[in-house]
Amino acid sequence: MSEKQKGGISVSAENIFPVIKKWLYSEKDIFLREIVSNATDAITKLKRLQSLGQAEATDTPYRIDVRLDKAAKTLTVEDNGIGMTEEELKRYICSIALSGAVDFIKKYEGESEDSAKGGIIGHFGLGFYSAFMVSETVEIHTRSYTGAPAVHWVCTADGDYELEASEREEIGTEIIMHIEENEQEYLDAGKLREMLNKYCAFMPTEIYFDDGSEKKDDQKEEPVNDVAPLWQKPVSECTDEEYKAFYSKVFSDYREPLFQIHINADYPLNFKGILYFPRITNQYESIEGQVKLYYNQVFVADNIKEVIPEYLLMLKGVLDCPELPLNVSRSYLQTNSYVAKVSAHIVKKVADKLVSLSKNERERYEKVWDDIKTFVEYAAMRDQKFRDRVKDHLLLKLTDGTHKTIDEYLEAAKEKHENTVYYTTDKALQAQYIALFEKKGIAVVEFDSLLDTQFATSEEAHRAGVKFLRVDADLTALKNEGEATESKALTDLFVKVSGNEKLTVKQEALGEGDVPAMLSVSEESRRMEDMMKMYRMANDDGGAFSFPLDTTLILNTNAPLIQKIDSMLEATPDKAEALAAHVYRLALLSHRKLSAEEMQAFLCDSYKLLLELAEQ
Repeated sequence: MSEKQKGGISVSAENIFPVIKKWLYSEKDIFLREIVSNATDAITKLKRLQSLGQAEATDTPYRIDVRLDKAAKTLTVEDNGIGMTEEELKRYICSIALSGAVDFIKKYEGESEDSAKGGIIGHFGLGFYSAFMVSETVEIHTRSYTGAPAVHWVCTADGDYELEASEREEIGTEIIMHIEENEQEYLDAGKLREMLNKYCAFMPTEIYFDDGSEKKDDQKEEPVNDVAPLWQKPVSECTDEEYKAFYSKVFSDYREPLFQIHINADYPLNFKGILYFPRITNQYESIEGQVKLYYNQVFVADNIKEVIPEYLLMLKGVLDCPELPLNVSRSYLQTNSYVAKVSAHIVKKVADKLVSLSKNERERYEKVWDDIKTFVEYAAMRDQKFRDRVKDHLLLKLTDGTHKTIDEYLEAAKEKHENTVYYTTDKALQAQYIALFEKKGIAVVEFDSLLDTQFATSEEAHRAGVKFLRVDADLTALKNEGEATESKALTDLFVKVSGNEKLTVKQEALGEGDVPAMLSVSEESRRMEDMMKMYRMANDDGGAFSFPLDTTLILNTNAPLIQKIDSMLEATPDKAEALAAHVYRLALLSHRKLSAEEMQAFLCDSYKLLLELAEQ
């Protein structure tokens, strides 16, 4: 070949139509959204021209009608918008992927301070062809606002069309879809209502649905959509009742949300929305939220992860982002810097709301904390910027039901245990430890999930010198002044009855004499064990497991029972050993669940001791 050749790729209708019918959209239901969106655009364009003085203004209210005729097997969408001339119909309907919306924006953008772009939905020129996903034939009757003759266009699913004059008198467009035999579900009124409610619930023009049933004379015609959704209103004009009602309507959730965040960004970002923190009834309930994404009030998708960070996916709400870069089917995003900025702005608004609640509505903030704690802690661990904003407002719930921020807790504890936060992971199991700390005037924080200890580790990394210790990890704060008297024989006895030669036994003069012995496990080893549990590396033995090597048994030398056992070692060693074994198992019982063997030995010893008491 001697010369360079140029040409254009040619695609025939008989080849492209089968692809459109099967692959244009991920869900067939979307066709109704696209056709109704086109009708909305037609009305928006006419409004724009009227505002510019280029079209005659009328008093006729704008509306879109969706009509079902089961007998004729047709679904019709009609608008009283801009309409089309024969030339425009050939240009925009007979040419695939040539968008009239884009042409309109280019022509009229800039002729008014309020650009036409903001209200136009379609941009790709493919939406109309979604009708062929469910139709064997599609008809168009249209009359342009210019006064040009009305046009009738008929096209079959193989791409062959006919064009002729139409008898339509009103300005606007009527699209009649003849539903295919194997797509009869789209002739079901309930199905169509569901689709309209999902995709068109907030479109900016009133939409009326005629399901073909007989109407009573006094039956009032009601639109199926809300043309002025709550997110469009200024925050100052919205009431709590409106927020709750909107939440209930959109998510069919009878429970009131904890609180909401109303976003109204205009520069440098342009998007609006309302995000809710839902009320979680119990820990086993699914915590996946639902954020509905809209594009100029047209539903696009649920839970777009590019917009909402994973640590905030429990949120429910709506976002209307007219500048989001969408793919052709408007079903998912094309990630770019704008999307990242929207996501960052949402995170900032959530953090700002938490700070505002903490500063201005502390009582309310404390009431909702238990519901949002897990999410806030996780977000603080995952996002440094988020933590920096909320770090002074991270609450700790105490065992008495009150709340303190971390700084408030540390400030109140300065004199007794500086830079140390004591916590419990099981109020019932660790009740004895909690009681001893509280008698010393030391507040104990309640952790109720494995995430709490990970959060504690994260906070330790950010707060120099601060340590989080479980109540059984370090009993130093419970010690009385002065040294305890050491008895090697007593230590050896408890090592023997434990059956664990590696058990460390210490003798300390603790504040309370009625507690003879307590077990202590180092914070580091226990956190490692928690981590192993999270990754399912620990033994699944119903809760019983061997102690880590650095478990310590603390004998309280102030306890009369320990003193008695010590004094019995020479005269009645067998009885001393029986008592020591029982004390050790009581210490185990206050620390964790006993194994089957430990429980059996504990019960046998208990029965023997009761028998001896009965015989005295």
